[in-house]
Amino acid sequence: MDLRSDTVTKPTAAMRKAMAEAEVGDDVFEEDPTVNLLQERVSELLGKEASLFVPSGTMANQISIKTHTLPGDEVIIEADSHPVVSEVAAAAALSGVQFRTIHGRRGILTAEQVADAIRIPDIHRPVSRLVCLENTHNFGGGTIYPLDEIWRIREVADRFGLAMHLDGARLLNACVATGIPPSEYARPFDSVSLCLSKGLGAPIGSMIAGSKEFIARARKNRKMFGGGMRQVGILAAAGLYALEHHVDRLAEDHFHARLLAEALAELPGIRLDPREVETNIVIMDISPSGMDPREAQKRLRELGVLVLPFGKGRLRAVTHLDVNRKGIERAIRAFRRVFS
Repeated sequence: MDLRSDTVTKPTAAMRKAMAEAEVGDDVFEEDPTVNLLQERVSELLGKEASLFVPSGTMANQISIKTHTLPGDEVIIEADSHPVVSEVAAAAALSGVQFRTIHGRRGILTAEQVADAIRIPDIHRPVSRLVCLENTHNFGGGTIYPLDEIWRIREVADRFGLAMHLDGARLLNACVATGIPPSEYARPFDSVSLCLSKGLGAPIGSMIAGSKEFIARARKNRKMFGGGMRQVGILAAAGLYALEHHVDRLAEDHFHARLLAEALAELPGIRLDPREVETNIVIMDISPSGMDPREAQKRLRELGVLVLPFGKGRLRAVTHLDVNRKGIERAIRAFRRVFS
């Protein structure tokens, strides 16, 4: 039972069939009809003028940062967000920008925090150019960003002339959990990324959406970063299938995550509040057990359950397309053996 991440999903038989039958062309020449269709669908889904298919979520974020900024600029971002902790300092290496990190509550920043972080114009200081938010927030435990707070941050950004980018790798999890349409969550942002290969179950790929002018510049930056692809409709077909068949079922992942969290919260060696499990990510504090996360990971693996150490004293479990009710029950039995 693999609960390490929702990236471990494998394409379903129907998805593989769609991939095998995909019509293809040269996407660098913008001639792949399946990629073009995917980009049209995502633009419509997110309420933006255009979108761009890229190989990964990291590349989607980094192309967006590059397209919004100039070398020497500063990006205001939550301290535990994905571009800060999981993208190998790419913003510094590829775009020459620095992060101004702010610690949010479970990954969520307030408008007041963002306003306080914006630099006053001064020859000694970098220019505050971009605000990056993450919804849902991975290290926050799959936290959903409140839409009203996003709009309050947008007002701050407008007041000071900053652009806004959304790392929406798991945005559709937030939409399914809240009932808020993707276009409404995307509307306050100048650019939005969306991952196809996590909860949606595609084998590869992410999207960037924004204005036509932004996406034209992003396309050139994609080529610069080595992300220009050729007959890639085979992969875009998987993304189309995922958007058509795997969105509503994200609710099952959320149900399974809550089921797991409620069971784990009863164990004496685990500290966990099930009310904080909003989507498909369960982060637990195992420090009361006195066990090192890697030792706990090893013992659970011996019982057939895979999880990830997630910082000091913590483990992470993520539900996804390939996890069913029986699998969750099996995982609960393994946790009980290790932690009771």
